[in-house]
Amino acid sequence: MIVVTGATGNVGRPLVRALAEVGERVTAVSRDRAPVDLPDGVGHTPADLARPETLRPALDGAEALLLHDGGAGGHGLDPRALLGVARDAGVRRVVLLSSQGVVSRPDSVSHGSVLRAVEEAVRASGLAWTILRPGGFASNALAWAGSVRAERTVAAPFGDVGIPVVDPGDIAAVAAVALRKDEHAGAVYELNGPAAVTPRQQAEAIGAALGEPVRFVELTRAEAHARMTAFMPEPVVETTLDVLGEPNATELRLSPDIERVTGRAPRSFADWARRTVEAFR
Repeated sequence: MIVVTGATGNVGRPLVRALAEVGERVTAVSRDRAPVDLPDGVGHTPADLARPETLRPALDGAEALLLHDGGAGGHGLDPRALLGVARDAGVRRVVLLSSQGVVSRPDSVSHGSVLRAVEEAVRASGLAWTILRPGGFASNALAWAGSVRAERTVAAPFGDVGIPVVDPGDIAAVAAVALRKDEHAGAVYELNGPAAVTPRQQAEAIGAALGEPVRFVELTRAEAHARMTAFMPEPVVETTLDVLGEPNATELRLSPDIERVTGRAPRSFADWARRTVEAFR
């Protein structure tokens, strides 16, 4: 059996589906009630990863675990305790959804240093491990869904600065392989898209998926900062704006790892927009 934490998220949902489609027994774990769209035969167990003992019931009979904290960046976790619970339950393989920030922004508390500590705990766990380090998610564009629905407008800073965002479905595809096959033990995979894409190009791709224009409005850094601090902590906002405005060489590097693991090229932002278009209607 395979246990997927963060099962309601942008990676967890497609991962649960991918595993179920190939006949794996799967338990989906989330903090709250079961997702309404779980595939037939997939069980659900609630757990709060900030309280490691609550994960134990989900692990009965489990061989592999996808460890993902639902986007908290490792904050509030005791990874050694979590991994101890998994090991004591008989889990032998763990796949960690980490972040490219561990290497691209190693001194950033919000993007790198906390997750580096989680990675270190995984390496020291005694379990067979694989680490996934995605860059920016294509699904971050869902933050624009309200303005696209209401006004057919996307507002963002750094309109012509691009980074190779990754389709969460591609992260799930890599995780599905790593959770099932021993040869990925000890591997660290960097996951991103096939090409850099700018916010302006993302707006155009959403418009193409809708079949009507979406207007792009460029924000200043200060304007973007004011908007983002309404729902994100200050350190996260500052580092995020640094990544978006001045991506470094690591954040711009195109990785072959998705194709290496899955046998197919990573999907473009335009592909993601077409599959997710209903969110923007």
